[in-house]
Amino acid sequence: MQRKRHIQGPDGQTYEAVEINFRAGGEHWNEYLLDDSTVVRVKLVVKAVHRIEGQFDEKGQPIYIVESDNVMSVSAPTSMEDG
Repeated sequence: MQRKRHIQGPDGQTYEAVEINFRAGGEHWNEYLLDDSTVVRVKLVVKAVHRIEGQFDEKGQPIYIVESDNVMSVSAPTSMEDG
């Protein structure tokens, strides 16, 4: 059974949406080497997915709103550590 709820879209309007169950197929890190030799790793972790009822994009695809968190890991050179 799909759970329906009202959710605010990025345009500020409230829409009726269906919460879609999901499972992660993989959560991969994006890794960036900074000029000071620090390595910053970032990934997006999805918390919930909602399909907006009766709304479609210009290609006819259903519109989804994804709730997510950004997770970050920093590895700084030991010369930059406190103490």
